[in-house]
Amino acid sequence: MGTTTQWVRYGDQLGYMARPERAAGPLPAILVIQEIWGVDAHIQDVTRRFAAAGYAALAPDLYAEKGVRPAAITPERVADLQQFMNGLPPAAWTDPSIRDAEIAKLPEPRRSSVRETLGTLFAGLGKGPAWVQGFVGPLLAATRYLRYECDATKGQPLACVGFCMGGGLSALLACREPELSAAVVFYGSTPPEAEIPNIKCPVLGLYGGLDQRINAGIPAFEAVMKQAGKRYERHIYDGAAHSFFNDTRPSYNVAAARDAFARTLELFRQTLT
Repeated sequence: MGTTTQWVRYGDQLGYMARPERAAGPLPAILVIQEIWGVDAHIQDVTRRFAAAGYAALAPDLYAEKGVRPAAITPERVADLQQFMNGLPPAAWTDPSIRDAEIAKLPEPRRSSVRETLGTLFAGLGKGPAWVQGFVGPLLAATRYLRYECDATKGQPLACVGFCMGGGLSALLACREPELSAAVVFYGSTPPEAEIPNIKCPVLGLYGGLDQRINAGIPAFEAVMKQAGKRYERHIYDGAAHSFFNDTRPSYNVAAARDAFARTLELFRQTLT
């Protein structure tokens, strides 16, 4: 199926939108929530996949301040950092000393560029939940745009799906947006326990079996969802690592990604009507 894509502005926000080329009338909407890398080539590709499945999909650029990315995290700078990180051993993702040693081997000016972009992107992780929750406002703005302003989706049901950082935001958005039809969490952190009873929609969680840090939060999330009478389905893929769905990363696991995408589409088929 052919798709049309464009960068759209709504208020002071910017997002990448895709929809089926020949679809007539408003379509159910899917909010695609980025990884820490932003709305990069992978997230744009995923957005197009949902459009090819028959939906209008929007990926808000959470790093665009009034529609403009800071110089340190332009798409070109982030792509260069991704290329560098993908060439490192897996331990480098959790061991800053390994990353620093590898960065020191780079020639200038790339060394300084990679160091600055890495520091800018990952600085927020040290700030904890408050940093991530700061993105909820822009996501709520995107839901309002899709529901009330965008001709391609106006008045139609809306679901969200997020990956890594965006997976945690997908769950958090479900706590804050009562009109969501569904939320899908790809290897994302669980929301604050006190907010979980606010969830009104079905939640699907998809996790890699090797992702111990994220998976440690699943039992408590599942227990609170069950106690609150919420619909929560989760699948843990044996042998799959964090970011198993990202086919630009060494962690990509085709079998897990294929099954997870099918489950995601099935939930959207059930709920976006």
